[in-house]
Amino acid sequence: MPAVRSEKLATVDAFVVFDLDHAETSSGFVRQAPKILVDGAALLARSQTYQFASFEMQVGGASAGINAPASERQAAVECFVEEIRSAVATGRFLPDPGKGITAADLGPLWAVDPRGARYFEQREPLVALGLAEAGTTALGGLDGRTAAVECFDPVGPLLVRELSERGARVVAVGTSSGVACSPEGLDPVLVAGGWDEHGPDLVAHLGPPVTPAPELVACEADVLYVGSRAGVLDHVAAQQVQAGAVVPAGPVPVTAKALAVLRRRGVTVLPDFLTTAGAIFAAHPPPGHDLAEIRADAARRVAGAISEVLGHEDGPLLAACYRAEAFLRSWCPVLPFGRPLA
Repeated sequence: MPAVRSEKLATVDAFVVFDLDHAETSSGFVRQAPKILVDGAALLARSQTYQFASFEMQVGGASAGINAPASERQAAVECFVEEIRSAVATGRFLPDPGKGITAADLGPLWAVDPRGARYFEQREPLVALGLAEAGTTALGGLDGRTAAVECFDPVGPLLVRELSERGARVVAVGTSSGVACSPEGLDPVLVAGGWDEHGPDLVAHLGPPVTPAPELVACEADVLYVGSRAGVLDHVAAQQVQAGAVVPAGPVPVTAKALAVLRRRGVTVLPDFLTTAGAIFAAHPPPGHDLAEIRADAARRVAGAISEVLGHEDGPLLAACYRAEAFLRSWCPVLPFGRPLA
């Protein structure tokens, strides 16, 4: 695992890992569960470092974990938020909601977060926009194409809508409750309503029979979106992939062995730190930029970065690593050891 610095909090069983010691500002996901492992957080922080470097931002990756059972979750989150308040105000650690944490949980920090409330309000739509642009770029257009979405969270319905607006047919969605697959395509309005009303159980309300979650990777589709957890697409699952392109919709979902399998099979695997980057362009937009301009900038820059690495002899994921590392060398005393692969 990558070597990072981990800081324990004093008032709650929680920690923050920082990927780059010398970075004045670090940013990344906060997750909550009964047990969050530091090694997993370190991998997420490394992915964030590569994301910022990919767009020439001198920001380090970070990731935090809050360990608490469900009965103590609310109190633990509140203690965490209060303890990191000063770090957020100075820009030392800028948190984003990860698994088990909602944007509302971090709401008390918006007043001191230098990125501002608009960043959090637009974060999920911009992530969905970037993911759709990534698929569009990888396939040379989505009109008439099919997509399967494994990683359903609040971004999921927005991604389904973005894909549908580009002419794609979303033939499968997967959650922790299972998979709904329809070759005719799923209605994005029904998907959004199902998520709002039922959360992960929406798959039982979309019409098709619900099948086990692991079966989604084997669905026939032109593009597969994965990202429910780090390493979800391992070398065994990679053998079942039917899609021609894999677009990560969360941090480091593809293992190193899976990458090798998919490359041998001719499947294009995009880098997660590019595909999920849409929101970072809302953190500090140019003065006077309205939302339409921020969205246009995010779409252009994500698509441009992916276009640069497509067709590289080592594959787009490793090519994107080389690209990020070239910028890291320009301002890091020592290059971080280890690349963002599960």
